[in-house]
Amino acid sequence: MNFSLQDIIRENIKSLKPYSSARDEYTGEASVFLDANENPFNAPYNRYPDPRQLALKNQLGQIKKISSDHIFLGNGSDEPIDLLFRAFCEPGADNVVAISPTYGMYRVAADINNIAYREVLLEEDFSLNADRILTATDSATKLVFLCSPNNPTGNALNQAEVLKIIRNFNGLVVLDEAYIDFCPEKTLLSNLDQYPNLVILQTLSKAWGLAAIRLGMAFASPEIIAILSKIKYPYNINLLTQEKAAKMLLSEEQKDKWVETILQQKILLANELVKLPIVLKLYPSDANFILVKTTSAKTIYQMLVERQIIVRDRSKVALCGEALRITVGTADENRILINALKEIGEINGNK
Repeated sequence: MNFSLQDIIRENIKSLKPYSSARDEYTGEASVFLDANENPFNAPYNRYPDPRQLALKNQLGQIKKISSDHIFLGNGSDEPIDLLFRAFCEPGADNVVAISPTYGMYRVAADINNIAYREVLLEEDFSLNADRILTATDSATKLVFLCSPNNPTGNALNQAEVLKIIRNFNGLVVLDEAYIDFCPEKTLLSNLDQYPNLVILQTLSKAWGLAAIRLGMAFASPEIIAILSKIKYPYNINLLTQEKAAKMLLSEEQKDKWVETILQQKILLANELVKLPIVLKLYPSDANFILVKTTSAKTIYQMLVERQIIVRDRSKVALCGEALRITVGTADENRILINALKEIGEINGNK
């Protein structure tokens, strides 16, 4: 690997002087705040939140077993995804490479930033071929996006193939581990110091049950984290989000119980789905959802909507013909779904 971070940073970002907020200009404790033109009443919500989220990062660092200077917190994972484009990809000149099918926000962020987006199809079984990814890159490729477990396919990518890409690509490899808590495969967080071109995305939206507060995490070298922090909006994580996240992080045992329950329910749901005539195939899943090939995804989706049951129609996504993505719910929700699918199957069978 001949990776050099300085070689891929946009020139305007190198010379950028970041905005310095009132809360960036001092460290430590204070009792009187007269620096930020805030209303002195209605504490604590009258004060701007910590722009560096130091307390929350320290708390996360203890849970993730990583130092806080390796952590960037964003408004969902979408914020660090966008910032990676803005920091490292020159509009109209550079490109990124991503697997297909995968999470759609990578392409949206590329399009917004006017960056060419190159897709490399997974194998028919949704496995990753590192050589095909590497062949798709060139000197203008700055980022490679890999999602493991992948969305919408649900499978974890082969870690040996992922590492092959990291070791042989001279740009940044962005590994999205949003569903890693449900996966038997271990996170690559412990490999960050070994691979300076690795960026790992995680979230509190899935296993931690905090999708509403929009807190995403990027883990990388302190140098990469410093660049993302340099170009983010000053107060990107509000106080309510920081407080709620900090409180929930004290309940890791609860998160683990939720994950265990969801995985148990996934097995039960899969066992019921395979019995249905309208279900042709279940794809292996290492996430909290199952990709299901059906006899007619569009028809079944619409009939579920009529019954106020919402799944995701992925039938137009590459390699996912006639497939629905079904999130594992509670036992009651899963039972309602199965009963509805049985009814839909009977209706379609009588036509």
